Amino acid sequence: MSRIHVLHENDEWVEPLRTALDARRLPFDEWFLDTGVVDFGAAPPEGVFYNRMSASSHTRDHRFGPEYAAAVLAWLERHGRRVLNGSRALQLEVSKVAQYAALDAHGIRTPRTVAVVGREEIVAAAASLPLPFITKHNRAGKGLGVRLFHDVEALAEYVRGPGFEPSVDGVTLLQEYIESPDATITRVEFVGGRFMYAVEVDTSQGFELCPADACRVDDAFCPVGDAGASLFRIVEGFEHPLVAPFERVLADNDIHVAGVEFIVDRDGTAYTYDVNTNTNYNSEAELSAGVSGMGALADCLGRELHALRRAAS
Repeated sequence: MSRIHVLHENDEWVEPLRTALDARRLPFDEWFLDTGVVDFGAAPPEGVFYNRMSASSHTRDHRFGPEYAAAVLAWLERHGRRVLNGSRALQLEVSKVAQYAALDAHGIRTPRTVAVVGREEIVAAAASLPLPFITKHNRAGKGLGVRLFHDVEALAEYVRGPGFEPSVDGVTLLQEYIESPDATITRVEFVGGRFMYAVEVDTSQGFELCPADACRVDDAFCPVGDAGASLFRIVEGFEHPLVAPFERVLADNDIHVAGVEFIVDRDGTAYTYDVNTNTNYNSEAELSAGVSGMGALADCLGRELHALRRAAS
């Protein structure tokens, strides 16, 4: 009998989804996509496949997880399996350049960004940007590689020094720095391609923020600590003109589950800078608001499975 298959490379991040699926008595299994074999001469099992491969997999010693996931997704899609967050979603997950191109195609404003390969090329390209600016990794997740610079000399010292952290794909982004007057960003969550809720995130403690509870335990990049609940607040009655364009971007790129982040500057202009197709949710913020992202996701997967079974009967 067909079932739900969860594709991922991080046990801790999947634990809340396991709980939600178990609570609904939905049959599922997990494919841990770190290493493995794809036999293109064999047919995949029946069911609904949900891809949760993360751009930050290399920070957990799963360097080629995304590449392996791409092969698995190509196999599944070739055989017509129902895949949520398939190949195109993975392409956006592992490339901010691809994200910005997709957003720009729908007229959604993004920060001015320059993609660079090569250390000296980074320094040279920085001269074209207004001050201050930030660096970030093209394949990132968790805010990897985000650093703020107030002059090119400081960037040159960093890039030419031993502390330079290259992006795992070799592409460093230089980006204009958008300053929020209240040091917050907004993350808009979508399940089944539709708006679920928006969460306001306090970024005053740094750029590398992750809403997942597991980040507190084993992820030094996520400075939530004991103050985690205060950093994430679900916005009641959230409405914004970007919600509809975000939904169109997701639909055009076959993305079913995502968190899209934007920041508003002092003039009230919104800049969208991240499409996270491996989105996580903060349980304390959800408890306070009386909502559940993983519950909504489990319900979505359940509907997909029931629809698949009805079509096969």
